[in-house]
Amino acid sequence: MSTPPPPQSPYGAPTPYGAQNPYATGPYGQPQPQPQPVGYGWGAPPMAPPPPPKRRLGLVFGILGGLVAVSVVGFALYGSKLGDAGFPEARYRLSLPKTLVDNRYELTRDVSDSEGRKLKEQAAGSWDVKLAGVAYGHYSPGGDEAKGDLVVMGMYGRFKDPEWSRNDMMKGGGDGEGAEVVVAPKDFHPAGSGGITITCEVSTRTDSGVKVTLPLCGWVDANTSGSVFEVTNTATTDDPSDVDLDKLAATTLQIRSEMRKPIR
Repeated sequence: MSTPPPPQSPYGAPTPYGAQNPYATGPYGQPQPQPQPVGYGWGAPPMAPPPPPKRRLGLVFGILGGLVAVSVVGFALYGSKLGDAGFPEARYRLSLPKTLVDNRYELTRDVSDSEGRKLKEQAAGSWDVKLAGVAYGHYSPGGDEAKGDLVVMGMYGRFKDPEWSRNDMMKGGGDGEGAEVVVAPKDFHPAGSGGITITCEVSTRTDSGVKVTLPLCGWVDANTSGSVFEVTNTATTDDPSDVDLDKLAATTLQIRSEMRKPIR
């Protein structure tokens, strides 16, 4: 019996922009009411001078929160009690080390417990995912958040169709008001990938008259899934076509290797 087609992906849900800052509260895939957008407090008139760097970086992080909410969670979370048929054995999990990428980035926030609890509730009964846990953290260069944010959102458990899940994960980049995918998803196989595909794309988000460039890479294998957003304090001036996705794909593969641990 063939697997029923999934309904509309939760990745395609509208970006939950509103009065409450989604980045601060971390709406990890949670449906939100849709009031009229009022921005994040950066609502300068169109002809006003640009906000100073610190305020602009804050806006970047606020927009990033909306992108995270629509791009990373879902995996067709709808009820279809199919038991364990076709699911791989659980052999690996994900953790959040204190540092990543050869100690370049330090963990500044671990929200795995709060956001993981919400996601586990959503994932109950999923047709292609049996979720065991979540590893969701924010890292910054040298632990200095003023220099940027490396957002790592991972899930671990048993993934029945990794390729489908990975492709679905990338669909949210152009969802929501002011969003556009400007560099289409592309598959990478960095050196040492061992057959693992890293898919990357670049989207832009516009809020309060400021356009932000947001690159994203992600992977899904039999036991783990992860998405990596790298946001710098030049995100408002970066040309999307200049983003080095080869480099980010290699960084994402390294992050996967540093987070992925065998289940003992």
